[in-house]
Amino acid sequence: MADRLRLGVNIDHVATLRNARGGTLPDPVRAARVAEAAGADGITAHLREDRRHIRDADVSAILEAITIPLNFEMAATEEMRKIALGHRPHAACIVPERREERTTEGGLEVAADQNRLATFIAPLSEAGIRVSLFIAADPAQIAAAHRAGAPVIELHTGAYCDLHAEGETEARDAELARLVDGAKRAADLGLEVHMGHGLTYDTVGPIAALPEVAELNIGHFLMGEALFVGLPAAIAEMRRAMDAARG
Repeated sequence: MADRLRLGVNIDHVATLRNARGGTLPDPVRAARVAEAAGADGITAHLREDRRHIRDADVSAILEAITIPLNFEMAATEEMRKIALGHRPHAACIVPERREERTTEGGLEVAADQNRLATFIAPLSEAGIRVSLFIAADPAQIAAAHRAGAPVIELHTGAYCDLHAEGETEARDAELARLVDGAKRAADLGLEVHMGHGLTYDTVGPIAALPEVAELNIGHFLMGEALFVGLPAAIAEMRRAMDAARG
């Protein structure tokens, strides 16, 4: 079993709210500090090509403000690699990105792009950045991620969470079984396993219980809950649910 399950808090949508009106408030840097004080093990921020939420200046400010690791989500582009190498965050998670999508819709296609991705991530790894690939729980993608040289994968839990919300219990359980199998396959290859996307208090338990999983990255749900109970309380309840499932 992995050591204590880590919680990475994604603060992207604090920046989404700021950008909806313009100006500087609410401040994602303050959210990162609050999350750290509330017990987050890391902060996740996705610098998108169109800068729809996190901006370049936010990345610098967050790195200066926190003492816990930053997980820098990024597309596999030369621009983003240059930015990552300039900042040298603890980790970089390579995600698929399309301008027209509202949020990341699926996993990275590694199997068909393995050689390019291997070349792309090598300088990041050489710079001491821990690279992860955000992928579906598909055996071919997991094997390709390993061959590409990524030490970490993050399995996309979005379909599992969506099916749960829709009440499709049979399909949800089948998707959960895929995640269970994917985590085992990845661990057998020596990969560190993370999971994330769409997780809530209602769906986190079966994921947190998986002994191979080292880290969960959760953002949108926590920011939504924070509107009603405050960010520290939202994080504390997620931490409690994770610990109960893992315990």
